[in-house]
Amino acid sequence: MLEQVDLDKQLAKAEYDRILPALGERLYAAQKASWEAGIPVVIVFEGWDAAGKGTTIRLLSSLMDPRGFTIHPIREARGEEKRRPWLWRFWLRLPGRGHWAIFDRSWYGRVLVERVEELAPPKLWRRAYRDIVDFERTLADEGYAILKFWLHITKKEQKRRFKRLSKDPLTAWHVAPEDWEHHAQYDQYARAVEEMLERTTTEWGPWTIVEATDRHFARATVLETILAAIEERLAKLPARTSTGATTAAAGPSPATAVGSPAGAPPSPSTGTI
Repeated sequence: MLEQVDLDKQLAKAEYDRILPALGERLYAAQKASWEAGIPVVIVFEGWDAAGKGTTIRLLSSLMDPRGFTIHPIREARGEEKRRPWLWRFWLRLPGRGHWAIFDRSWYGRVLVERVEELAPPKLWRRAYRDIVDFERTLADEGYAILKFWLHITKKEQKRRFKRLSKDPLTAWHVAPEDWEHHAQYDQYARAVEEMLERTTTEWGPWTIVEATDRHFARATVLETILAAIEERLAKLPARTSTGATTAAAGPSPATAVGSPAGAPPSPSTGTI
């Protein structure tokens, strides 16, 4: 699956700068509308180290009302978390009605880093596929919108980025010794990612593989995918008239970037699987 992803896709900076304001306006409007409609949104970011998860999340947060979302950076379970069922700490971080939760890594760590680094025995990480699908199905049944992104780059590109970051004293802290260890295990992680994508992509929780070699293309793809999903959900809601009655919604349609010409990226070709 991953070997079929076209990582040469690019979006010129000038075009990115041109379409970003419209994308930002749509995102702000979608966030506001989801709050008013009481739709909780869960956005999961997974991907290779240095693939751009943090910078993409930073862009999202800059375009949204800070009162309506929470970012959860996820690290290994500690203390009380280890004494509870493994999904307990994620239940605690779920957003309320109308709120958005953005996860910088997530419950998928069990079938990725915990699997490859042998931090969880095979019995547990194999069972986790079922746990995850059931967890997300429960959320979907409760009205949650679930979006999951895998930011994909090659091993060669990851090495190039690590070296660039390490050369600058202001960014060297981003690359820890364990990052190089994970880089050496790229092929093992790739196998784990393939199985994760295959076993946990569902109708209610699809994965979107983001071609992340070019940061402008990656960010536009993420924005467009979020907008398409939320605007489609909003369009299906009954519209309220001035008298309070409900009618079939004519609401916003899941269009591509406002004003973007044919060929402008956002919808990923490898996209939702």
